[in-house]
Amino acid sequence: MAGACLHLAAMFVISSADGAVLGACLALAIATLLFIFYIQPDASDLAPHRTKLDQLMERRDTIYDNLRDLRFEFRSGKYSEGDYDAMKSSLENEAAVVLAEIEQVTESQVRRPRAPRAAEPEHGHR
Repeated sequence: MAGACLHLAAMFVISSADGAVLGACLALAIATLLFIFYIQPDASDLAPHRTKLDQLMERRDTIYDNLRDLRFEFRSGKYSEGDYDAMKSSLENEAAVVLAEIEQVTESQVRRPRAPRAAEPEHGHR
């Protein structure tokens, strides 16, 4: 009977290697919960990383790519001349709007005025 109890106790004893793995899993779970519920994001993490100018320039490049692709597809016979002209005109109008917005954004950026330079002493006069 004592042997049976010892055998049963041995089944429930965790070996040191299992204990280390269990401890690591428990530590990881606690660290994850702390990270999720207690660490607040920085204000800079929530700010958009792309400026309005970046977005407009990306849109401009996309329109130019679409115009290039449209020209290729027209030359390969995919579109009739009427369809090509209509789509080309639409893309060109969209490009004009985007270019005007880019110009507005770049003009509205505040440029710091240069400080007046101090008068330089003239050399050669005694």
